[in-house]
Amino acid sequence: NIDQYIAGFPKDRQILLEEIRKTIKNAVPLAEETFSYGMPAFKINSVSVWFAAYKNHIGLYPMYGMEKFRDEMEFFKGRGTKDTLQFPYNKPLPLELIAKLVIHKFEKA
Repeated sequence: NIDQYIAGFPKDRQILLEEIRKTIKNAVPLAEETFSYGMPAFKINSVSVWFAAYKNHIGLYPMYGMEKFRDEMEFFKGRGTKDTLQFPYNKPLPLELIAKLVIHKFEKA
């Protein structure tokens, strides 16, 4: 489950993962918290958003269909990916942007 997933990381990573989790929960309270493909996810109907911790960043995806936020997302675009955002550990999390993105993502759900 998501609690176990987050607990498997060092404390500093746990804090960041919980911040993203809380941000998504607050932004889209009707989204169901779930765990799929080995990652934490939020889902409404057939629309899902996943987040996961990696060696150098936390990934958020899929972020396709977000042309409205293209300029804001540009700095976080994952190398070699079309629909993944990567939040490096050495930078503050863009929690306001994350909230805007997930709200937009789930508007059509």
